[in-house]
Amino acid sequence: MHASPSSSRAVDRVAAGGLLAGAGFGLAGTLVASPTLQASLWAIDSVGLVVATILLSIKCARAAADLVAGGFLVFAIGEGVLFSGTAGGPSGSVPPFAAGAALWAAALVMVSAPRLLPLWLRVLGAIAAVLFAVTAGRIFAGERLLPTSAPLPFFAYPFLVANLLGWAWTLCRTP
Repeated sequence: MHASPSSSRAVDRVAAGGLLAGAGFGLAGTLVASPTLQASLWAIDSVGLVVATILLSIKCARAAADLVAGGFLVFAIGEGVLFSGTAGGPSGSVPPFAAGAALWAAALVMVSAPRLLPLWLRVLGAIAAVLFAVTAGRIFAGERLLPTSAPLPFFAYPFLVANLLGWAWTLCRTP
């Protein structure tokens, strides 16, 4: 069974929509003060990102870009782990956040290392990977960092959001 070009474009649109929802709702959730609203925004963010990155994983696997495909799959798993802590509020979500941030870091390296994406996007991915790896390492070392703590992980999110937007942009401009 082969996908038709129109079916492939529909999948690209769904993936791009999930990335945009993840970027928008994730950033909004980071900036709101209400724990209930934050959890709701992050839940929408997580569902969008899991759907998008699974679809991107399939797309890249079909294109024989195995490392990038694996990276998107690891990202989806990391996002699923993060999602599991969302209902626990900022304090309750720290352990799944540490695990999810570590998986995000690995995924960003896997997606950014090959020369599949534009250089500027790969550089942003590498920066985000380092910032989330440092965040996860600090939490695993016993530091109590909330998902909204500053400077990290708070200042890592713009690099992640830039990646999500870049991935969506790449999908939309690919013929």
